[in-house]
Amino acid sequence: MAKAKTIHSCSECGGQTVKWQGQCPHCNAWNSLVEAVAETALPSANRFSALSGVGKLMRLSEIEAREESRITTGVPEFDRVLGGGLVRGGVVLIGGDPGIGKSTLLLQALCTMGSAHKVLYVSGEESAQQIALRSKRLALDASSLDLLAEINLEKIQMQLQAEKPAVAVIDSIQTVYSEQLTSAPGSVAQVRECAAQLTRLAKGSGITIVMVGHVTKEGALAGPRVLEHIVDTVLYFEGDTHSSFRLVRAFKNRFGAVNELGVFAMTEKGLKGVSNPSAMFLSQHSEPVAGSCVLVTQEGTRPLLVEIQALVDDAHAPNPRRLGVGLEQNRLAMLLAVLHRHAGIACFDQDVFINAVGGMKIAEPAADLAVMMAIVSSLTNKPLPEKLVVFGEVGLAGEVRPVQRGQERLKEAAKLGFTHALIPEANKPKQAIAGLKVIAVRRVADAVAQMRNGLAG
Repeated sequence: MAKAKTIHSCSECGGQTVKWQGQCPHCNAWNSLVEAVAETALPSANRFSALSGVGKLMRLSEIEAREESRITTGVPEFDRVLGGGLVRGGVVLIGGDPGIGKSTLLLQALCTMGSAHKVLYVSGEESAQQIALRSKRLALDASSLDLLAEINLEKIQMQLQAEKPAVAVIDSIQTVYSEQLTSAPGSVAQVRECAAQLTRLAKGSGITIVMVGHVTKEGALAGPRVLEHIVDTVLYFEGDTHSSFRLVRAFKNRFGAVNELGVFAMTEKGLKGVSNPSAMFLSQHSEPVAGSCVLVTQEGTRPLLVEIQALVDDAHAPNPRRLGVGLEQNRLAMLLAVLHRHAGIACFDQDVFINAVGGMKIAEPAADLAVMMAIVSSLTNKPLPEKLVVFGEVGLAGEVRPVQRGQERLKEAAKLGFTHALIPEANKPKQAIAGLKVIAVRRVADAVAQMRNGLAG
């Protein structure tokens, strides 16, 4: 019997090579080539059909530009992350760790939408009985929800074309396989082909498809990165599975703002939206403590107040430790160097630990000034004022640079009862904000001097 031909596919970009190599020649990723049986499609299989029929030449100025109507999910926090709701014909990819709440959130949304729209839940991982038990435990009204336990792509396509639901959930895309390919479900070729076929179906029929994706140990979506490129929206579940809080973040959205954040609390009745998420990221201290500073960060269109905690202690090893949880560690080393050079505060013999409370991950540079103030507070053992918020980007020359949406950040802080704000000079509001005293600084040395003087302003 002739040996089956094999090919090596890259799990990052989907590129293929005949022989195994340590580095992918297409995207230069290391150790990403996986051996699989070479696929042979049937000659009659129309695998690469057009997205919207026969293409014809059109003039852009003559095309009517109109806003697409959205389907609200009935979960306000979920709608916020999506940009206002689901778009007809859109394809959404949701990833996250096992057991973090992906299936629970989608089941809640489908049961809510079922009263006004035709919805379909395609389960490839759980049986119909398991899903029925979950809906009963969550006390959901599943009378209008259609369920299909199937992993064959061709059968799923037939049901979608016959039923024509407004919204369909595929849980999960890694379990679906096509008969046109010989590889096992979950392989690079199967995931890529099944996702492409479902996307073509969504664009051609107007069905909104939500696909659930598995994640790797590093937290990225399993399978080729092309899976993220062909869909319209990519959402990630964040948060510790041992905590009751869940964060849903949009990393890509063709119909809304990226980096939008939704905050949920896991309860016995499923995921519930948190109306005031800032309270979740602020610790309740009975009195001011050293090393604590409140930052106003911007997540999409929503300003959030997050407590930044710093602990500076004498190093007991030749190499002091620099550790940041929820913040970029390389940026922490840079901020310590700026603090030494431009403010005269040295931490070269100190261990420095930084933590963002509540499991929040902050990527924007607006946290620089708050991190510095927390470090100085911990080093000098001098608490910052209790009702103080801080934000601002710090440059290598020691200047405090402005950040975007400074007015919205200040208004959010004033709404939550904060009375003082330490901000960049360029973000100083032209009109005073009621109840909020703004202290504007140009350089890091000015901010440290304000702190030593008790932030009198």
